[in-house]
Amino acid sequence: MYDDALIRPWFESAVERVPGLSLFDAHAHIGQNDPDGLQLSTPELVDTMEAIGARSVVTPMHEPDGYPAANDRVLEVCERSAGRLVPFCRVDPHHDSLGEARRCVEAGARGIKLHPRAEQFELSDPELEGLFALAHERRLPVLIHAGRGIPTIGRDALALAERFPSAALILAHGAICDLNWIWREAQHRPNLFFDTAWWHSTDLAALFALIPPGQILYGSDPPYFTPMLIATCVIRTALQAGLDTDRLRAIGGGQLERLLSGKDPLDLGPAVGGRRSPPSILLERVNAMLLLAVSRMLLGDTGYEPLALARLACDIGADDAPETEVCRSVLALLELQGRSAREGEGFAAPGAGLVMLAANITRTPDVPLPAIPELATEADIRSASLVGHRLLDASEVTPRSAEIRRLSTIFPTVSMNDAAPANHDGEGRPLRGSLADHMIVDHMGPAPRAERRRD
Repeated sequence: MYDDALIRPWFESAVERVPGLSLFDAHAHIGQNDPDGLQLSTPELVDTMEAIGARSVVTPMHEPDGYPAANDRVLEVCERSAGRLVPFCRVDPHHDSLGEARRCVEAGARGIKLHPRAEQFELSDPELEGLFALAHERRLPVLIHAGRGIPTIGRDALALAERFPSAALILAHGAICDLNWIWREAQHRPNLFFDTAWWHSTDLAALFALIPPGQILYGSDPPYFTPMLIATCVIRTALQAGLDTDRLRAIGGGQLERLLSGKDPLDLGPAVGGRRSPPSILLERVNAMLLLAVSRMLLGDTGYEPLALARLACDIGADDAPETEVCRSVLALLELQGRSAREGEGFAAPGAGLVMLAANITRTPDVPLPAIPELATEADIRSASLVGHRLLDASEVTPRSAEIRRLSTIFPTVSMNDAAPANHDGEGRPLRGSLADHMIVDHMGPAPRAERRRD
């Protein structure tokens, strides 16, 4: 699925640092009717979990026509999965969510999924009172979308966690909409949890620094990300933060197992804070370019310019520099991304997952990496850093009028009156798009993509 075959060496390098790790994913989907166009079948989900030896919670994807039939499908496939898949029902507060949740729990559902953005509600809505009371009574986890697309849900979540202490509230996607403040309160709400279903290396680093480890749960969110990609990033981030193997085993699945069994969660101590030194300024430059590339790739563009700059930043000029091993892996992943982009699949520009992993590696420089024999010397690294960067005579951009038209859709103050009719100078040389260069705008053209929405 996606880039898993290419990511495997880094995954295997990470998991071998955590003996006895048994992965249990807190966040996965199946479905065929999501308005964003993405689909994931049960065999596809099972394959991607089997690839890393994981079990998984499963919920329906967005179903515009309602959830009873989708919940029944989830219950059925989980029943036939020999324990690999565990069912959560998904409910819409506008359509008898309490009745549907009771029905599904009686039929075997082990938790509840809520999506405030997709179903257009707030956690403070009165319709949810009975639902959280049910979760409290049955000691059920409630998985709640807490990623992009909503302003904030954290204060309502804290209030619910206090009022219903036997319900385990899981804020998905690292609670990125509230993370910069909610970490101060998380330690006082031991039934409030945060899953790791997110790609941004800085957000993951903040999550592991600020949230007590006993309140972090591994989750990956397929089909949007793959379990292998997120597991690799999570393990590396946790090791960089200084967490030991006991805590990593709990984050990877042990704590979720307890919640699903109705047991009290383990207290794994306070948040570790920023105890380890941050990456070097050289790696920060690489990281910034990679994150910019991913942001563009999630919009369907190639990310060409920031990827080329990230390659160039990997030429550190010394074999024995402390950043060299990290740069070897980054360049290897970007080479794989280039191949993937010619063949790829996924909800963003092809190979985006490989760039996400490369960004994570620049944030986790103290964690060992697989050997890259193809980039053994400084000369190899320098050569790889230059690959893909356009030469001057191959750098012709779109006509100035087209460039202005594109920019005017982003910046309304850019006028079409600024457009020039030609994209060559008087001697036939291609004009450089200086404005685009300074903005690091991608002019290689968008990659084919499905309509996308994060779930």
